[in-house]
Amino acid sequence: MAFHSLDFETSIEFTWAPLLVELKKEAGNKRILHLDLIEENARYWRNVDVLVFDSAHWWTHSDQWSSWDYYMEKQTLFQSMNPMVAYQKGLTTWARWIDLNLDPRKTRVIFRSISPRHNRENGWKCYNQRQPLAFSSHQHVPESFVVLKEVLRKMSFPVYLQDITAMSALRRDGHPSVYRRAISQQARQHPSGFSSDCSHWCLPGVPDIWNEMLSALL
Repeated sequence: MAFHSLDFETSIEFTWAPLLVELKKEAGNKRILHLDLIEENARYWRNVDVLVFDSAHWWTHSDQWSSWDYYMEKQTLFQSMNPMVAYQKGLTTWARWIDLNLDPRKTRVIFRSISPRHNRENGWKCYNQRQPLAFSSHQHVPESFVVLKEVLRKMSFPVYLQDITAMSALRRDGHPSVYRRAISQQARQHPSGFSSDCSHWCLPGVPDIWNEMLSALL
């Protein structure tokens, strides 16, 4: 997806690669996540002035929510792997490509950290919340954020980490929750069998602030 502003000789392009590395359908319709292959996605990243990356949520999906059936590294197939180990391997493949293929004098690279979910896994709930969390109550640091910082630390290319995690963690009130579709007030008060969406965000809302930060950075 691309937006071209001819008056400013500027293009803004969006490429869909939520795992950064390559996800392929192979024999038997099996979906294989190749932890050490990236060129199919990376071909869109060449000759760009500013690159903004974001990858974390999809790595935490499991079971029926997972986008793959197997992991592959080199010629070895894995049916299961610790998600954060897989994330570290995928990020390392991305980091190696950046180090080897980009020139920091010509391209700026920014990596945006994970936006936290407010669900049962971390003890927070977004359902029916209308107030942000108090700053002093925020203790949660997602494991994926720790992995990301460690991979960036080892790179030779200077990547700017745009940390939106801490500030977004306070905004439990900013998710679609049960408001992502029209339901009655009674059903909203007693959402039996209804899953509230505590990982995406309402718009206008929190992601607009991420863009304000990015604008100020640029």
